[in-house]
Amino acid sequence: MKMAHKKALSQIIAAAALVGFSGYSLAADTIKIALAGPVTGPVAQYGDMQFIGAKMAIEQINKDGGVNGSQLEGVVFDDACDPKQAVAVANRIVNDGISFVVGHLCSSSTQPASDIYEDEGILMVTAASTSPEITERGYQLVFRTIGLDSLQGPTAGKYIAEQVKPKKVAVIHDKQQYGEGIATAVRDVLTEAGIEVPLFEGVTAGDKDFSALIAKLRQAEVDFVYYGGYHPELGLILRQASEQGLDVRFMGPEGVGNTDISAIAGEASEGLLVTLPKAFDEDPKNADLVEAFKAKNEDPSGPFVFPAYAAVQVIADGIKLAESTDTEAVAEALRSNSFDTPTGTLAFDEKGDLKNFNFVVYEWHADASKTALTE
Repeated sequence: MKMAHKKALSQIIAAAALVGFSGYSLAADTIKIALAGPVTGPVAQYGDMQFIGAKMAIEQINKDGGVNGSQLEGVVFDDACDPKQAVAVANRIVNDGISFVVGHLCSSSTQPASDIYEDEGILMVTAASTSPEITERGYQLVFRTIGLDSLQGPTAGKYIAEQVKPKKVAVIHDKQQYGEGIATAVRDVLTEAGIEVPLFEGVTAGDKDFSALIAKLRQAEVDFVYYGGYHPELGLILRQASEQGLDVRFMGPEGVGNTDISAIAGEASEGLLVTLPKAFDEDPKNADLVEAFKAKNEDPSGPFVFPAYAAVQVIADGIKLAESTDTEAVAEALRSNSFDTPTGTLAFDEKGDLKNFNFVVYEWHADASKTALTE
């Protein structure tokens, strides 16, 4: 723990003693949790999923009496899924004295922000960042309630190889940590399965005209395309490919599984294959929670809603088990216990990753509904 945090901790203990509390964990009226992710920017829809899930967990935990006598308070920070802005947000969280974070969302933002959190003794649980690199650095205060690209990529690659059985696959990505990482994992699985990958290429996030890419896909004579990245670009690629008469099937990761891809691509989104977390909103045990979301006119079906709820819950449960808000003690509690959440029973390994998590392959439809193809 950093000296600044030790000093702050001693001040809290002293203050608690002055007002007659026996333990510093009960001294504060509220325990603040930073909710860090995109409020603005091209993938703000995913931020909405994270925020509504986390806020619902905070609301329900507080309704049930809070945590060790304290109420939880969520504080939203906008990083726009931009790495530089994420670093600025992380420093603001440090300066605001907040010890717990749910976020960030994009892996490229989570990685640099988590460097700061680890150095400053702040515990972070991401509900959306899937890059394996985030938890490969031996950090003790970094956790996640979603699976890794090293699982999602092979899930996609195996489905393509065994079920779609294409002859030539183009693997495209957006040159960002998340997109390129999962695209690489898919390419490696396909290559190992003996499927030709004549095109492995990046596009620039934010581009609007993909005519040159579509020409390359046609020239390479591919009959399937995997895209690693987010929905704004893939939506345009789907629409423009359809308009230009390129008739191939596409697949993408959970970063494209957003209702907006149907708004962007229209009928061209029909039949898109997507890997997503299990549809936790369809689990009968979550029926009451789903109704609670709907009562607030919130959509519980987004892929990051329930993992974000679970992220808040495990932080709260970790504080209860540790009987403390000391982040090192909470981290130890997270690694030493399992937690019954709306996304299932969660247990963390030494890296802070879930010991078990499954991605499901879905067929996407033009009306933004989806059909599970695997369990």
